[in-house]
Amino acid sequence: MPQNRLGDKIVSYINFLMNNNRLPKKQLSLNDVLYSIKTTDEILDPLRVFVSDKEFLKLFVSASLGDQYNVPTLDVIRDIKALDTYAFPPTCCIKPTHASGEVIIRRNNEPLDMERIKSWFKLNYYLVAREANYKLLKPKIIVEPLIFQGERIEDYKFLCYQGKPKLVWVDIDRYTQHKRKVFDCAWNELNFSITKPRSEASFKKPNNFSRMLEVASNLASQFSFVRIDLYSDGNTILVGEITNCSGNAGERFLPTESEPEASKILFDADSYQPMANAPTRSFNSAAKHARLHQSQL
Repeated sequence: MPQNRLGDKIVSYINFLMNNNRLPKKQLSLNDVLYSIKTTDEILDPLRVFVSDKEFLKLFVSASLGDQYNVPTLDVIRDIKALDTYAFPPTCCIKPTHASGEVIIRRNNEPLDMERIKSWFKLNYYLVAREANYKLLKPKIIVEPLIFQGERIEDYKFLCYQGKPKLVWVDIDRYTQHKRKVFDCAWNELNFSITKPRSEASFKKPNNFSRMLEVASNLASQFSFVRIDLYSDGNTILVGEITNCSGNAGERFLPTESEPEASKILFDADSYQPMANAPTRSFNSAAKHARLHQSQL
């Protein structure tokens, strides 16, 4: 398909049909709302594009909340040739800034798949999922420390509508036997899961969960609908990603008949209104930081 908005819409339509076993509708359900964002100019909103870059996301977080909510950056590699002489730390997290789902966790100075890392410089994630917010991102590799002493880290993903967290799911054993638990924002466990099997294990509410809700709300306030990904050890909160199109509008509810229940929690009785103008005080501040940062490179 042509790499333009018409081609994007055709591919997205086919993908939605294959992933959801139905046609997209103008209704308040998770995947239909995500499909609307993805296939309209909302996905091209400058702020959505900006935070899709993992390096620039940290500028937005710093401007919105403070740098203490960012995972520290050890280095950003901007040239594939630099990889030939670059010495990665013995323990670190390595990922492309311009894509989603790609990550290498290094714990004990084990050998790295350098060909895989080099291939990231040739990756245009837009072509993988036709999420146009990734289309013009510059390929880079970001290197970060392992957070929370490299211990088992749970990933909290907040689905937020009109700046308010509505649902949160927890990814459990993400790199082994990936399962999930879904909660409402009062930490009541719900009897369904999304995409991954539901975990039967008990899971304690983080001590700082109320602050996590505040952080998610702050970051989500600039978007109509968005997913805010956070890490927490019960004391410290760190931002992982801001995800514009969760699951590429193909998240599957388990069981499937739980989708209406989830939609009611997510959207109440509101009408979905895509935001027309994303640039805000927080975004302008982050953009100013980005321009300053680039001028120093």
